[in-house]
Amino acid sequence: MNAIPDSVIAPTRSGPADRQRTVGVRIGDVLVGGGAPVVVQSMTNTDTADIDATVKQVAALANAGSELVRITVDRKEAAAAVPRIRDRLARIGVHAPLIGDFHYIGHTLLREYPDCAEALAKYRINPGNVGFGDKKDRQFAEIVEIAARNDKPVRIGANWGSLDQDLLTQLMDINAVSPSPVPARAVTREAMVRSALLSARRAEELGLPRDRIILSAKVSAVQDLIAIYREIARRSDYALHLGLTEAGMGSKGVVASSAAMGILLQDGIGDTIRVSLTPEPGGDRTVEVRVAQELLQTMGFRTFVPLVAACPGCGRTTSTVFQELASDIQNWIHASMPGWRGVYPGVENLTVAVMGCIVNGPGESKHADIGISLPGTGESPVAPVFIDGRKAATLRGAGIAAEFKAMVATYIDRRYGKGGAPD
Repeated sequence: MNAIPDSVIAPTRSGPADRQRTVGVRIGDVLVGGGAPVVVQSMTNTDTADIDATVKQVAALANAGSELVRITVDRKEAAAAVPRIRDRLARIGVHAPLIGDFHYIGHTLLREYPDCAEALAKYRINPGNVGFGDKKDRQFAEIVEIAARNDKPVRIGANWGSLDQDLLTQLMDINAVSPSPVPARAVTREAMVRSALLSARRAEELGLPRDRIILSAKVSAVQDLIAIYREIARRSDYALHLGLTEAGMGSKGVVASSAAMGILLQDGIGDTIRVSLTPEPGGDRTVEVRVAQELLQTMGFRTFVPLVAACPGCGRTTSTVFQELASDIQNWIHASMPGWRGVYPGVENLTVAVMGCIVNGPGESKHADIGISLPGTGESPVAPVFIDGRKAATLRGAGIAAEFKAMVATYIDRRYGKGGAPD
């Protein structure tokens, strides 16, 4: 076979290295931007004034892997609760930095509740609704000055649904008399970009250092998000938070968020992300954390949990044993990770394969750290297990699933436990 010329081999892109172009922002013990790994964040949907419920949900999100957690601070009762929430979380060993989400009266709450201003690790404001008319500049300045006094970073987050209408109207008027007008959507995109950048520059003029500013421009359409963030990244070096706002429920929200943010992350754009999923009624809020982690891990930017490779099944795999085992192993891994992180350093790099027949089973199992090739339709009722690329055992009978799970646990303890030799 002829060798493949180097000229037809596509170069690989180094996403994390590209992110060094943004200014690093320290939020508690978490570094965002400046070449640091992309940070996962999430937001509670509890009433912040309900301290018990908010503490419980922040803890759940943090334990699921959310490195920053945002809470709503919308009224006096919520602002008064923030220091107590911070203290309660510290007592139970949860130290994820808390971000205060402010709209309309943020300036008042931060001024009247200095303990809240101190307890939060970061403030999030929207330049479109910090105030209206002649109050807008004054109230924006007050929030920024409080942040500077408390040495707190600020995320300035423009949002498509609450865009600065004065700025948008001005740009629409200019476009209307232009000899080469552009579509209204393009003008709105430009308004988003300018709203974020102009607000950031005003914050710097007011005394907030560049390394205390994060920008975001949240929209709900994939192509708008990609276009806007590419333009912000081209024009500035501020740290950037990515998120497709109002992404939706279920698979639609997962696909839309992954499509938009995946493209930007591959371009080296984005320093912290949130997957804004609408949960099912009574649903698990931590799902959005898992999706964000899986996005970063499948793209090769970070590792959070061991990966389970499993075949999709076909006419050669009429048995459901491999499906049940893959599900069992994956659920067990996710449930175990909070405890494993302190006991088995490096375990997040583990790869497990659960395959359903002889076609790809042995090969995929050899590529994993530990893998099993279960018998498919018409195959001998045996399941070879491969460890570190070598056949280690052959399992038979009704207890294959339980035996393999025990082998995975033994492998984890041997490789990542005390005295082990993790990579």
